[in-house]
Amino acid sequence: MAASERPSWLESKVAGVVQEGNREAPQDIKMALYKHGQLIPSLGDAKFRSPIISEIIEKKFEHYRNDKTLNIHGTLIFGTSNSLSGIMANLVFRNSFKVKYEALKTYASLTTLPVLATIVSYKLFVTDALQSGDISKESCVLRSALIGMACGVSYPSALAFYKNGRLAVKYQTVPLPPKGRVMLHWLLLCQTGMKAMAIPLFFQIIMGVFTGLNHYSICEKARARPVPDD
Repeated sequence: MAASERPSWLESKVAGVVQEGNREAPQDIKMALYKHGQLIPSLGDAKFRSPIISEIIEKKFEHYRNDKTLNIHGTLIFGTSNSLSGIMANLVFRNSFKVKYEALKTYASLTTLPVLATIVSYKLFVTDALQSGDISKESCVLRSALIGMACGVSYPSALAFYKNGRLAVKYQTVPLPPKGRVMLHWLLLCQTGMKAMAIPLFFQIIMGVFTGLNHYSICEKARARPVPDD
C-alpha cells in the first residue's frame, strides 16, 4: 500500500513543478527524473542558475566598489606611477645599450609587470594588514614606501637591464665584455642610466608615503563610522 502511494505522491510533485497555473513549463524541465526519492535536474536548469550566478558576481563587484578600505583607486594610481617608472627605465637602458630592436616587446613588459607587481604586493603587505587592524600608521607608510622603491625602481630597472642587455648581446650593439670583467663591463655601460633612475626613485618614495597615509586615514574613518542597525 505504501509502495503504491509513493509513485502517486511523486507524480503529483512533478505535476506541481511542471505546471504553474495555466502555464506549462519548458520541455527540458519535464525531463527531470526522480531517482531514489531525489530529483535529477536536466540541463535546462542552467537557464535558471546562470541569472543567479551573474547576480552574485554583480553583488561581489558592487561590494568591492563600495568597500573604501580596499583603496582601489589609490592602488591603481600607485601602480600607474610605477608603470611610468618602468617605461623610463626601459628608455634609459635602451639608450645605454644602444638597442633599437624589439621596442614593442620590451615596452609592453616594462609597462604591465610593474603594475601587477605593485597591486599584488600592496594587497598582501598593506591592504590585508590594514583590514585586520594589525599595522600602525608608521608601518603602513614604511611598507608603502618600500613597495614604491621595489616595484617602481628596483624591479623595473633590473628587468630593463636584463631584457635590453640580452638584446645588446644578440644584435651586438655594444662591445662584448672581456673575460673576468663581465659585471664591471655592464655596470660601466649603464652607469649613466643608473644615475638617471634616482629621479623616479625619489618620486616613488613620495608616492608610497602619500598612498600609505591616505589609505590609513580611509581605514580609520571606516572603523570610526557607526555600523547601521539591521
